[in-house]
Amino acid sequence: MTLGDERVGCRTAELFPQRVTTYWRGPRYLWWPGMIALILYAFFGILYSDLGSPSGTVTAVLGLVAVLVYGTGLRSSAPLWLLLAAVLVQLLSWQLGVLHHPQFMEDTPKLDRLAKLFIFVAIAWWLGGSSRNTLMVWSLALMGYLIAAFTHGGGIQEWLSGLQGQRVGFGIRNLQHGSMLFGVAFLGLVVFARRLWKPGCPRLVWPGRAVWSLAILLCGTGIVIGQTRAVWLALIISLPVAAAIWLAVSARSGELARMVRPLLMTSGAMLVVVALGLYVFHDLLVERVLNESGVIARLLDGDLANIPYTSIGIRINSWIAAFQWILERPIVGWGGDARTIIIDHTPWLPAFVKEQFGHLHNFLIEIWAAYGVLGVAVIGLLAYWIGRGTWLAWRYGAMPGDIALFGAAFFVYWVVVNQFESYNSFGTGVYVHNLVVGGLVTHIWAWQAQARNGVILFRFGSRGHE
Repeated sequence: MTLGDERVGCRTAELFPQRVTTYWRGPRYLWWPGMIALILYAFFGILYSDLGSPSGTVTAVLGLVAVLVYGTGLRSSAPLWLLLAAVLVQLLSWQLGVLHHPQFMEDTPKLDRLAKLFIFVAIAWWLGGSSRNTLMVWSLALMGYLIAAFTHGGGIQEWLSGLQGQRVGFGIRNLQHGSMLFGVAFLGLVVFARRLWKPGCPRLVWPGRAVWSLAILLCGTGIVIGQTRAVWLALIISLPVAAAIWLAVSARSGELARMVRPLLMTSGAMLVVVALGLYVFHDLLVERVLNESGVIARLLDGDLANIPYTSIGIRINSWIAAFQWILERPIVGWGGDARTIIIDHTPWLPAFVKEQFGHLHNFLIEIWAAYGVLGVAVIGLLAYWIGRGTWLAWRYGAMPGDIALFGAAFFVYWVVVNQFESYNSFGTGVYVHNLVVGGLVTHIWAWQAQARNGVILFRFGSRGHE
């Protein structure tokens, strides 16, 4: 199996070969259960968690075993060391917490708080370095979620209510998480638009365009009626970043002229969706954006003592409380239950906040409060390794350009939305994080494997990045 487009005429090569890939191999008695579990996890992770959740556990356990036993060259890579570091940081924070504030600590440490963010290690193994496998698994996740958005919650009636101005959550945990998932889907559809608008097989051109148009319309509508401002902000930032990267790379490689048409087609489709959304939902959008302008004004004036407990105000006040606790234990934090400790034991937070909220609406702050600078360092080093690896894997031809572009745009999107909701602390965020990062890391490992074997790959600016 080779990386790249992996098409032969109008036929697509087999999705799951009988061996892992030419990059790394494992026994079939692990391969098939692991791949089946990954497929089920991707498709049912949101759609039917009673099947998706245990499938994710099987994916993680079998994948970690396979990497440790059969992953020559992989088991010593940075993600495995960072996983070990994450476990040690959590153990250290728990042990020091037992000594310093035993009244707040549980009898045993919760190691899954950071460890669950490393399920991508197993996913990267099962994907086997294949772009085809990666895109198919991501597509299964998209299809599963789109079905869930119509079968969970109020179904069609909920969509109709949303079109009439009511904020809806599609039955996905709470009102923010459904919107977040639609935002990820929308971002992916934009970045991978060319694969459906101009597929290798002529017979698939119009079906592909129809599917893309329907999916982008559904996701755009879901984003608007979900009324989650952080998702709107994240897309407003990440989409221009993706466009700027695309144009810069095209200009540097001398292919800007060839990229003008697909850029215009994608931009035109985007403008139609945006214009339609502004026309249909103008009043809703204006009200949602401006209804907390007073809170923002107080924040900009530095009047932190009088921030009202609105949606944004609750977040700001919880962050202020968190930093008061962080300053007491900035290195190792307060342990895995820090967010609950802060909410419950900050005397000036009102009772309704203590009763209704158990987290800090900011993932980075939660990690800092729980595990101190050491925990933040683990997350930061992981992000750096993935970012650098994505760049190098694309530069040397082991990662298609659109997958690398999606990785960069997703990073921006994910950083923004996690500033206002702790998605990585919940199952929906863990699901998205691991599927996306697993797809990136499998290409990074493929590049490293080929580099170890002395394979000469395409370099930056070559046509091998398409």
